[in-house]
Amino acid sequence: MSVVIVGAGHAGGQVAASLRQLKYEEQITLVGSENYVPYQRPPLTKEYLRGEQGLDRVTLRPEVFYEKNDVKLMLGRRVQMIDRDKKVVKLDGEAELTYDKLVLATGSTPILPSIPGVKLDGVHLLRTINDVDAIVKELESSSTIGVIGGGYIGLEAAASFRQLGLDASVIEMEDRLLKRVATEELASFYANLHREHGVDVHLDSQVTEICGDDAGRVSSLKVSDGASIDLNLVIIGVGIRPNTQLASDAGLAVENGIRVNEHCETDDADIYAIGDCTNHPNPLIDRRLRLESVPNAMEQARVAAANIAGTPSTYASFPWFWSDQYDLKLQMVGFASDRDETVTRGDRDSNAFADFHIKDGVLVGTDAINSPREFMAARQLCGKSVDLDALSDPLVDLRSLL
Repeated sequence: MSVVIVGAGHAGGQVAASLRQLKYEEQITLVGSENYVPYQRPPLTKEYLRGEQGLDRVTLRPEVFYEKNDVKLMLGRRVQMIDRDKKVVKLDGEAELTYDKLVLATGSTPILPSIPGVKLDGVHLLRTINDVDAIVKELESSSTIGVIGGGYIGLEAAASFRQLGLDASVIEMEDRLLKRVATEELASFYANLHREHGVDVHLDSQVTEICGDDAGRVSSLKVSDGASIDLNLVIIGVGIRPNTQLASDAGLAVENGIRVNEHCETDDADIYAIGDCTNHPNPLIDRRLRLESVPNAMEQARVAAANIAGTPSTYASFPWFWSDQYDLKLQMVGFASDRDETVTRGDRDSNAFADFHIKDGVLVGTDAINSPREFMAARQLCGKSVDLDALSDPLVDLRSLL
């Protein structure tokens, strides 16, 4: 029973590895649009961008792993369509692959906003190794960088630019940073953090024009708050869109992502979908959602592989996420947006604390800054009734609450 995996990112690479770990012996083909074996994306805005890690350190597994495990790699190739009746995927160059089971790990694509001047030289998206390589090359002649978008990608990049000694401005159209993914308290903490590190943060502001010089290269940004920012380089990080066109064209259900069930199956029992591109149910929080996170991609990959290999498995994990900026590690679990109150352990001024978010006495989410013990306990306590006084008391060992 042959398996074709479309997408060679975290999720796609993990499906192939998990299938072999489960002693699955049939043919596996991994198709990826980039010319790289599956690699980690989180370091791209941090260690890789700063030159602290090379390509060998960001790949998930060396190419020899796929050779030894008989996983056929088709890199630098794109799937053009799925013929569900014939169980065939058609690639560019008129090549075709037949499948018994198909896994869509198509990921997402960064949004390119319709700002005048967005096509000027020196304006970059930041999503792939090639994107970062192009940015790094231009850093040799750039001293001032504008970051459009105050989400995690933009903030991590801004932190890296400051650590490299470069000037950085962040322009965010919402009235606070991380509007979609963090609490007001956490957003305020990060706004202050970046300002303390010399980042020029513009909130409730839009870039109205990216201006260029006579050579067609970016030279400044015009901002709706009246600012004009002279710079050499622009990074755009305003969000992503799930890559669902292939599934939609094949007649699969799409609703803010490829719709799957608890087994990561689409409405075609022979086609699975995993990672950023999926809209999936989570019984622990009683809702459907689409997540843009590495842990989600890896967990869904393991679930899909288990089901393909004949070991029934369901997805049921509390979402978690991390972000590294400067010398701070943020670790999050659950959904703070569900809270009706928050208790804090630790000291914000010392940059080591955890916000525990509670609803009806139940822990529904946690944001931990430089507090790994609190985060590990929170992952086990999430969804359980908790003692609020004990959570906030640093003298109480959280393991006693488990």
